[in-house]
Amino acid sequence: MTSAPSRRAPRAAALAAAGLALVCAAVSGCSSAGGARAESPSTYAVEKVEEPRDSASPAGSGRSAGRVAPASPVRVSVPSIGVDSSLMRLGLNADRTVEVPPPDKGMTAGWYTGGAVPGEPGAAVIIGHNDTRFGRAVFHDLKKVRTGADIAVRDSRGKTVHFTVTGTETVDKKTFPTKKVYGSTRSRALRLITCDGAFDAQGHPVDNLIVYATAR
Repeated sequence: MTSAPSRRAPRAAALAAAGLALVCAAVSGCSSAGGARAESPSTYAVEKVEEPRDSASPAGSGRSAGRVAPASPVRVSVPSIGVDSSLMRLGLNADRTVEVPPPDKGMTAGWYTGGAVPGEPGAAVIIGHNDTRFGRAVFHDLKKVRTGADIAVRDSRGKTVHFTVTGTETVDKKTFPTKKVYGSTRSRALRLITCDGAFDAQGHPVDNLIVYATAR
């Protein structure tokens, strides 16, 4: 994907400098080892950030004057593991935590609108459940994805961007690699995130599975 030169990468760096911080919490909607399912209300907590104004953009929108805003993503597919899902928009809850798809929409993944648009410079984040109380969910088999696998994201204008998986990582939620996942980057990066691992006493998974990918 090619595009006219933009100021998104410098803007991303400015956001980081302005104090962007994300703290990992529990991923909701995953089944416990005993079959019961725990529903936790949030995935990540995000501190409020004041976006720096861009003098070349109207009303401080952060985009260069005259540049068409990128289209929102509407569908994600990972053919190697049989994932093909529409995308809902995920914002922030009142407590500044990132929204996750509701349990009854477990087969639908969500794009976090506070990150980059997939295919644009920066880290785009798509979140999906592993399991919910209704059964297996969209990212149930995400642990099976391998380096080199294709991830396709289609936007609302019908354009598809292909990403290549560069690696996967299972992390303890207490030591979630915030900067690695959400930090400023000039690459067109994509992260898929779900819950993983063993379960705590409340039935919540103790780990997150992160898939890292880069646009072709």
